[in-house]
Amino acid sequence: MIFETHAHYNDEAFSDDLADILSQFPEKGIGKAVNIASDLKSIGQCLELAHRYPFMYCALGIHPSDCAPLTDALLEEIRGKLADPRVVAVGEIGLDYYWDTEAREKQRHWFEAQLEMAREAGLPVVIHSREAAQDTLRILQEHRAQEIGGVIHCFSYTLEMAREFVKMGFFIGVGGVVTFKNAKKLKEVAAGIPIDNIVLETDCPYLAPVPFRGKRNSSLYLPYIVEAVAEIRGMAAEEVIARTEKNAERLYRLPHDV
Repeated sequence: MIFETHAHYNDEAFSDDLADILSQFPEKGIGKAVNIASDLKSIGQCLELAHRYPFMYCALGIHPSDCAPLTDALLEEIRGKLADPRVVAVGEIGLDYYWDTEAREKQRHWFEAQLEMAREAGLPVVIHSREAAQDTLRILQEHRAQEIGGVIHCFSYTLEMAREFVKMGFFIGVGGVVTFKNAKKLKEVAAGIPIDNIVLETDCPYLAPVPFRGKRNSSLYLPYIVEAVAEIRGMAAEEVIARTEKNAERLYRLPHDV
């Protein structure tokens, strides 16, 4: 079954038909899914969804573009929720120098604080990194993130940079962008790193694959990502599904029969 490693089903884009979308998972070959928090409001929403649907888990953390309201006290509140058995990671956390909505120093502070929170909780991290490759790598190295583990979600850097993250034992999240004609860098990454370091994601409702580019995304479009990766690597789609499912289970430390 295809493992959806990064979704945002708490988003308002799914307010009218979420149950219908999720009910189609079996016929589309979708197994488990991890819903990812990004701001304070989404923490409770992601937990609620993970408890409502037995095939869904969640990651709790604050996105760099939403870190302005964070305080040590609020971080403690999040920390207290990490022991919930439906929580499988801390995320999404990291750096975003593209939007630059928060001061970079503040982004780095909360990134580092959440990395250490993940270490203490014994959970992997879901990393958001946009136009911040060197700082992301440096901070991960300084915090010995190879001992924490995790995924660089929605990977957008070069093959050389991907190999640096892979050296640390990190997984690389490959989503709908890999189907875009102009996605040269991601196609090179998908071809050039070991299959054992690739996990599949949609980041829905964002970044829908071709032929749905520009429309609302959902996990139901994961087969298009599978086909693109299979073609790039010269593998059967079934093998891509099986290998990336095992990778996702290793990433989130879930047994195969859950």
